[in-house]
Amino acid sequence: MDLGPQPLDKLMTDWGLTNHELVEISTEQLTHKQVQRARKGRRLTLKMMMKVTRAFNVTIWHGLSKEEKEAYFEYGWKHLFNYAKGYDSEFVDPNEELKASRTSAPQED
Repeated sequence: MDLGPQPLDKLMTDWGLTNHELVEISTEQLTHKQVQRARKGRRLTLKMMMKVTRAFNVTIWHGLSKEEKEAYFEYGWKHLFNYAKGYDSEFVDPNEELKASRTSAPQED
C-alpha cells in the first residue's frame, strides 16, 4: 500500500508549498492527513487524487501574477502520482522556469 515518496512531494518542495497551504485553500474539505498520505505514497482513490491535484494547482495559481498565470501549465494527477494511469517517468516539467522564478523571488502577502 505504501508506494514511496510521490512526484507530488518533490513538486510541493520545489514550489515551496506546505501541506497546510493546500488544506487552507481547498474548498473540498481536504485534510492534512490526506495531503500527507498523498505525498508519502499511500495509494489513493482517483477521486482523492483529483481533489489533491485541484488543491495543488489552485494553491500555485493564487501565488502567480497575471502574466505567470498565462504561462502556467496545470498539472494532472498523472504528473503527481507515480501509480496513476498514464504516469510518465520521463515527464519534463514545463513550469521549471516559472517554478525557479517563484521560489527565488520574495513572497508577497
